[in-house]
This record gives sequence, structure tokens and C-alpha cells, in this order.
Amino acid sequence: MSLSTFTYPKRFQLESGQSLPGIEIAYQTFGTLNKERNNAIWVAHALTANSNVFDWWKGLFGENDLYNPKEHFIVCANNLGSCYGTTGPLSINNETKEAWFNYFPQITIKDIVASFELLKDHLRIDKIHTLIGGSQGGQIAMEWALQNKDLVENLILIATNAQHSPWGIAFNESQRLAIKADRTYYSNTIDAAKKGLSAARSIALLSYRGYATYDETQKDENYNKTNNYASASYQRYQGEKLVNRFNAYSYVRLLDAMDSHNVARNRAETKEQALKQIKANTLVIGLTTDILFPLTEQKFLAKNIKNAVYSEIDSAFGHDGFLIETEKLTKVISGYYANEKIKKNKLNLQKTNN
Repeated sequence: MSLSTFTYPKRFQLESGQSLPGIEIAYQTFGTLNKERNNAIWVAHALTANSNVFDWWKGLFGENDLYNPKEHFIVCANNLGSCYGTTGPLSINNETKEAWFNYFPQITIKDIVASFELLKDHLRIDKIHTLIGGSQGGQIAMEWALQNKDLVENLILIATNAQHSPWGIAFNESQRLAIKADRTYYSNTIDAAKKGLSAARSIALLSYRGYATYDETQKDENYNKTNNYASASYQRYQGEKLVNRFNAYSYVRLLDAMDSHNVARNRAETKEQALKQIKANTLVIGLTTDILFPLTEQKFLAKNIKNAVYSEIDSAFGHDGFLIETEKLTKVISGYYANEKIKKNKLNLQKTNN
């Protein structure tokens, strides 16, 4: 499916008080919205992903996978602030006629959700059967379920949290420091801060995986080595890989957005009170080896969201398991849908008997 673009020509207000002179949202859809208009699956993507969910979440989304275009109308939009077609730092500021670069205003998770609301209306979607996201995508999905409480029937939150933690913010700040230590960051050019971005990605990987993963996948069998270790080579490779597909200015703004996530902000006195406002039937999934979003955060969500079911996936891949363990995710999510169907059937039977 080719990339589509929705243009919102009016001024787009940001949570910070600043605004953008109109925005564009790049998105892809797969399948068709049925006559009942009840088969929409909306995917909120993570930090550096894009709208092509069939590419980065293979095994869960695909022609023959759980979420497929034969049964579902699948929507995935590129996040505000990113560099894959939606308005972000590389976009032209209509007022200055130049790219924003470092001058692109800070955005929050709430701003990303506000942009999705506009796209949802454009696509004439009244109800989302399932809103699903992992990591930052889970933060976005959760916030949307709070902003529009009657929109979502099923909410699936994977490896995410109610508020971005001090631990997570520390990792993000370390990445920003690495990027801004590259003096080219302040040049405001499209190729700026490539070395800084590479270093930032290396930092991020340490939080995405963990000791056990590296010990399993990057161990050197040649005990006579004194340089060019497997894990060092891996870090460099992953840094270069991101540099070839992403942009430093977008990366910084999306890290800022992740840090902003807090369900209670301007909504409730506590996170517990805020989470209780979610109406959607919710499945919360944690990964046993996730050190960036540890299981305590998912258990907190499941405990405080009224209609929540909690499940754990045993994975050797740490936080990245939410992208890799698609077979296990399929099993857990399919089981959740089966249980929801049983509950609905029981409810309908009770109504008939009454």
C-alpha cells in the first residue's frame, strides 16, 4: 500500500502553547472498512518506526497473520515530529519558507494524539475495534483512549507505562547529550549530527536489550582477541543503520515527547485516578527481560485500568521483544479476543434470560 498524506491547513495548537501553521500526516491503510464500520485496527508506532506496519511488525501484521487486510481495516500513521512524511523538523515552515530543523517546537504525546484525531475524522472512523501500540506507541494508544474515551473497544498496551520513568528519561537525556555534543547539530542542515545520532543509538540499544541478550548474541569465541569485539562492532553497526534511515532533529523531538508522557497531567491528581478513566477493554502485555519498561510498570497499568487483563511474555530479547516475539504475541492476543467473545456471549445470554 502506498503512502497517503492528509493535510490539515489550519493552525495546529500544541500543548506547550506554541502552534504549527498547519500539518501534514503521512499514513498507510491496509484492507477495507466494512459496512458495519467495526473492523478498524489502529497501530500507534514506536520511536523510530514508520507507517508501514507490515514491514516492521511482520508476523503480527501481514497477509496471513493475525491482523490482515482480508479481515481488518488497518491504519498506521507516522508520528508528528518524525521524518517519514508527517510534519516534523525536516518539514518546511510555511511562514519562513525554510526547514524547521532545531527550531521545530517541542511536542508531547498529547500532541501526537491530537493529530491522530484529525486523521481519524478524515478517514471517517467512528469506532476503533483495536488500538494497539508498544513502547512509545503504547503511550500514545493509552493517551488516546483517555482523550476519546468512547472511541476504542479494545486497547492493547505492550511494554509501556503510565508515566515515563526517571530511568527512561535518564536514557533519553544521555542520548540527547550525545547528539548535541556533535557540533554539527547546531548547523541546522539535513545531514547534521550523524555521529551524535549514531552514539545515541548505541546508548539506546543498551536499554532495549540487556546483559543476557548480549552475552548470548555478541559473545566472542576467539579468546585471543584484543580489539574489534563482536559487541563493539554491533554497536557501531546499529548506530550507522539508524543514521542511514533517520534524522537527529526528529530523534530529539520524539525523545522529548516520550519524556512528556504522564496520564495524570492536567487530568487527575494521581496516575491511578487517571487510568481508571479508561473505558476500553484492555490487554496489558509485559516482557520478562525488559529493563527499560520493567514488568512493574505493566502490572501497575493492569491493576488500575478497570477492564484490564495482564499477560507476560518470556523473551530473551529485552524491550525489543515486543517487535520480535510476534508468535507469542499472536497467541496472547488471540486468547484475549477469545475470552472477550466468551464474556460478550455470556452477557447477551443474561440479557435474553432477563
